[in-house]
Amino acid sequence: MNYTMGVLIMKIKAILFDSGRVLNHPRTGNWFIPPNFNSIVNVKNVKISNYILLLKAIRKASEYLEKQKIVLTEKEEFGHFLEFYKMVAKEPIGIKLTQQQVFEIAKDTVYNDQRFLFPNEVFQIIPKLSKNYKLGIISDTWPSLERVFKNAGLRSYFSTFVMSSKLGVNKPNELMFTTALDELKIKPEEAIFIDDNEKNVEGAKVLGIKGILMDRKMYSRSNEKSTIITNLNEIEAILKDA
Repeated sequence: MNYTMGVLIMKIKAILFDSGRVLNHPRTGNWFIPPNFNSIVNVKNVKISNYILLLKAIRKASEYLEKQKIVLTEKEEFGHFLEFYKMVAKEPIGIKLTQQQVFEIAKDTVYNDQRFLFPNEVFQIIPKLSKNYKLGIISDTWPSLERVFKNAGLRSYFSTFVMSSKLGVNKPNELMFTTALDELKIKPEEAIFIDDNEKNVEGAKVLGIKGILMDRKMYSRSNEKSTIITNLNEIEAILKDA
């Protein structure tokens, strides 16, 4: 492990986590292709050429989602994803999607908890860490994520659950971090933040939070700016050193 965090003066009281690709992953490999996509569009497997066109259409339509800053309910979230997939369907993706299929894809994206895959380590380390530390979520995400955590039996371990859709800003905007700190009633130096995006880690550091980069595929092992972990179990060693 690459421990370059330096000496921690204050005792760590809280651990803040990004959600996507830190605590969970998209089951299909893409957040915008839900688990039942193939069955909904009535194909066993999407051809590679069609998949590439689909990804391009998703990227283009994502501009619409990025403009939706405040989304407070799952109903609002569903409405936005319904519009999003209508835009995708209008692109030349090589797959003809009916209005009903678009509706079902949007429904699967918002209401199917199986879209999120939690590694087994999450169910082991989170309850363990919660015994000695306050835990929190800071994520660029939609309202449905909180339901997913509840149904997975994980929500109760987190004392704060900060989502960009309810604040109207994304990380590394300081409001995302200060909201969590305020709710936990702790100082920045008393918290650790773990994210898979180095820009967000650096944003936390600016505020005085100890930033850790999650790099499960070891893309950034030569990075000397951040403390790097490849799985959640490595957190314990960092806390021990702290």
